[in-house]
Amino acid sequence: MSKSPIDKALTPEKFEALKIKKPPTNSAGIGGVKAATSHAVKYIKPSNILKITQNLNQKGGFDCPGCAWPDPDDDRSSLGEYCENGLKAMAEEMQNKLINRDFFASHSVDELAELSDFEIGKSGRLAEPMYLPEGATHYQPISWEDAFNKVGEHLNALDHPDEAVFYTSGRTTNEAAFLYQLFVREYGTSNLPDCSNMCHEASGSALSETLGIGKGSVTLDDLYKAELVMVVGQNPATNHPRMLSALEKTKKNGGKIIAINPLPEVGLMKFTDPQNPIKMLTGGTKLSDVFVPITINGDVAFFKALLLKLLEKEEETGGVFDKTFIEEYTSGLDDFISDLKTYDFETCLKASGVSKDIFDAVLDLVLKKKKIIICWAMGLTQHENAVDNIRELVNLLLLKGSIGKEGAGTCPVRGHSNVQGDRTVGIWESAPQAFLDKIEAKYGFKPSPKHGYSVIESIKAMYEKKARVFFGLGGNFISAVPDTAYSAQALAHCNLTVHVSTKLNRSHLVTGQEALILPCLGRAEKDYQKTGVQTQSVENSMGIVSSTRGVLEPCSESLMSEVAVVCGIAHATLKHKSKIDWLAYKDDYNLVRDDIAEVVSGFENYNTKIQQPSGFYLPNGARIRKFNTKTGKANFTKNKLPNWQLKDDELVMMTIRSHDQFNTTIYGLDDRYRGVFNERRIVFMNREDMKQRGLQEQDIVNLKSEYNGVIREANNFKVVGYDIPKNCCATYFPETNVLVPLDSFAHTAKTPASKSVRITVEPVH
Repeated sequence: MSKSPIDKALTPEKFEALKIKKPPTNSAGIGGVKAATSHAVKYIKPSNILKITQNLNQKGGFDCPGCAWPDPDDDRSSLGEYCENGLKAMAEEMQNKLINRDFFASHSVDELAELSDFEIGKSGRLAEPMYLPEGATHYQPISWEDAFNKVGEHLNALDHPDEAVFYTSGRTTNEAAFLYQLFVREYGTSNLPDCSNMCHEASGSALSETLGIGKGSVTLDDLYKAELVMVVGQNPATNHPRMLSALEKTKKNGGKIIAINPLPEVGLMKFTDPQNPIKMLTGGTKLSDVFVPITINGDVAFFKALLLKLLEKEEETGGVFDKTFIEEYTSGLDDFISDLKTYDFETCLKASGVSKDIFDAVLDLVLKKKKIIICWAMGLTQHENAVDNIRELVNLLLLKGSIGKEGAGTCPVRGHSNVQGDRTVGIWESAPQAFLDKIEAKYGFKPSPKHGYSVIESIKAMYEKKARVFFGLGGNFISAVPDTAYSAQALAHCNLTVHVSTKLNRSHLVTGQEALILPCLGRAEKDYQKTGVQTQSVENSMGIVSSTRGVLEPCSESLMSEVAVVCGIAHATLKHKSKIDWLAYKDDYNLVRDDIAEVVSGFENYNTKIQQPSGFYLPNGARIRKFNTKTGKANFTKNKLPNWQLKDDELVMMTIRSHDQFNTTIYGLDDRYRGVFNERRIVFMNREDMKQRGLQEQDIVNLKSEYNGVIREANNFKVVGYDIPKNCCATYFPETNVLVPLDSFAHTAKTPASKSVRITVEPVH
């Protein structure tokens, strides 16, 4: 009997051999070198390892397909501009094993679904296009021409273009992303959900409202010169390890660092640069001056408590607020102060879960410092009040005048390598009308002004059969989105699901009536087209656009670039109706960049600028105190405390990554920095909470969440005692995405609330 879509979407409930060790007190160093080397040697052809390490993130080389942390503008390390997890990413994408028609003939979709996510990912690189006919059990080969025509036939058979959904992951380059959104808009819809919807949409919403640009305002040089860096809801050692080198420079230059997070992440405590022999011998650099073990979603409460004390000191002695900056550049101070005074300090501090001693240590640093940077990631953005979280951080920076000056500002740290660039060049379901007008002026068709589906809206539309075709340009959609069971059923309602990918993932196993897997080149591979090897470009977390050019020969002759795939599908779908010569773009990517230069602000003379070895900075108003908001100034905001009222048996769960993971890609089964080895089905719990429930280490439990009367379950997890605040727990995703309600998301941003899920923990007897 065939497995259901839900069975295929959920990770198998099997255990490995869990081992628990005491977490280390130092990050990177010898351990990082060993881990990176072992992955490279195991999965990459020996002849390719040197080429990869010499060219990864180097000027004239290729951009890491992992995180979006920026490269230095000046000289780059001759020992390599990459980290442990960057090399793991390359070992995943450039793995030496290929899978083609023989592999799929030997493994049915149901059989593949029984594998763990780690096993699926390590099956090998996809080597040729594959097609799953309606009712079939096995994928079978298909030519590129037939695949493109299949997509075109399905799209043209829909009653309306809005019945198609076009998803984008953050690994897509600027050139591919621009053409993709252009095709989708000429096809007739704005349904362009992307991974921004699930991670930093709340940052974009909050920053656009308060500072006039949905991006951070700092550069790497600012981090080096900051007097105080606050790292909030973030685990750099795992998610963007090269950030630790920048924080080490902050410390070297006399800056202080505050880490605010429910878990005491090792990477923010101490860092040993694996490229510095002296540091390796002497034991590294202590990073955090103060660690703040905040309760999950206690951030607004904590920052409001800080703001109350800053206000108190300002009214007592003065000199705390930057009044010159506030008067010239901000709006809404009086309303903000009036609202702030309605809150009680003790209530806010208690709601944050932070002790008075730790709070006072933070307050002392904030009072003394004038150049403050606040960095954050998904620990702040994946809550129902995520936008409030970010706005409250901005309030603090505005009071201190720490926006638009050297060594100060906002630093949202993006995840995937080009997620910010994709949005910049038009991957947006709610693009501004000014951008759509430029599209119309350039190409002669009128894009739909109607806002399209975000990720959450796309899932609902597919579930309700309002959308019948799903197209994914990169990513692992089913493992990334919330409410796994509901989302799997939504995809199964489609007539056709299509994924452009480098390797096998679980989304290829949760299909519509028909399915296509279209294999594309990896970032490190040469992109041969009629005019020669092509150069592409990406944008990092700090708004720098730089070139990326592969150095390895493609692992299969049957691969296409993402640009070529988009052009082929656009040509097959729109045919003679199109006003655009799609196949010309495929032959010469310079033509794509010429068009971007005309349509997207900040990209003038793109083909010339992209030749600069370090790339070029895009305009950033907040960086120069030009605030493109409705008031023309930076805006103070009023933000409420979240209303958490847990039942006696409830905990607040946040989903997190292991150290052997990037987004939904599982590199291995170890979480070295948390002392967990060879297992992912675990739940980190406060030991007092364990005692209250009669639980011991490695007891097996089932997890349940209830939201608006709907109960969701994730079974078979092992309990691990950990230093996490009471009434809080943490689990890995995608294993517990099934517990995240689809209807629980950030206001005005619709980012899933994956970091604040109410659950109960029930022992398995």
